Amino acid sequence: MELRYKKVLVTGAGGFIGSHLTERLVKESAKVRALVNYNSRNDFGKIEEIPIDIKKQIEIVDRDFRDSNLVMKITRDIDIIFHLGARISVPHSYDTPRDHIQTNILGTLNFLESALEHGTEKIITTSTSETYGTALYTPIDENHPLQAQSPYAASKAGADILAKSFYCSFKLPLVIVRPFNTYGPRQSDRAVIPTIISQAIMGEKINIGSLEPKRDFTYVTDIVDAFIKTAECNNSIGEIINIGSGSTFSIKDIVKITSKILGKDLESKIEVKKERKRPENSEVLLLLCDNSKAKKLLGWQPKISLEDGLKNVVEYIQANLDKYHTNKYNI
Repeated sequence: MELRYKKVLVTGAGGFIGSHLTERLVKESAKVRALVNYNSRNDFGKIEEIPIDIKKQIEIVDRDFRDSNLVMKITRDIDIIFHLGARISVPHSYDTPRDHIQTNILGTLNFLESALEHGTEKIITTSTSETYGTALYTPIDENHPLQAQSPYAASKAGADILAKSFYCSFKLPLVIVRPFNTYGPRQSDRAVIPTIISQAIMGEKINIGSLEPKRDFTYVTDIVDAFIKTAECNNSIGEIINIGSGSTFSIKDIVKITSKILGKDLESKIEVKKERKRPENSEVLLLLCDNSKAKKLLGWQPKISLEDGLKNVVEYIQANLDKYHTNKYNI
């Protein structure tokens, strides 16, 4: 499937990954409608950071996708739906489990039903590696059991199972993309990499939670490339596809690499804070992606190394210090 001139909808377009995907789709000559979450400030989130000449080509809708009537209306003329919108953050989900369920499961249901009603050519829903929990084996392939260890992970696993049921029951042309940990420019300091780097640049200490958990970090442009290739691939329908680098690094490793990039001794400045740790049974200790399916089916592979990606994040944060708050813990 060629994306050129296709009418596409990106949900969660005001977010970190969504804004990068929206920008890329315009460059691919798709006709892009971007759904962002309404707010009284009249801003469109990370879409505000897209270059103005590209932003002018985007149709922006600021509404709440938990409204089923709205979703049915804005998807009527759409060829491809990229559903990235979600209530995110593991720590935040401990405080708001009901909100996560309503947004991530019922919100996804709205798009599944509208895609079925309108005969949408393809809908791509976005999962998360958090649904796997702490690995029973590595690397983690798509057959690994789902083990939700937080309300956030449970809400995303529920959305995945619901989406798969629409493919099985109604032959809805659907793909579930399951990214592992994504990082890059525009990511807020609720995520661990911007937290470490912004504190390293501006603060005296590196306040952090657990240092031992290991994650598979993939640069945002590589993740976006996987979404594009998923949409283009005619054989992706009905599939669940892991997207990750195939390498794993601990949080302490991120501090070490950042130290090297900045030329600072950051390890001696680490302070482990209890309030930044997940509950003991909720912490996912190891995520390592088996990306062989994405490579074989989509012809995708990551291009940006962790060190090069971290250098790009350092440059971005240095140029956008006003967007980061090192004296505040964001969940």
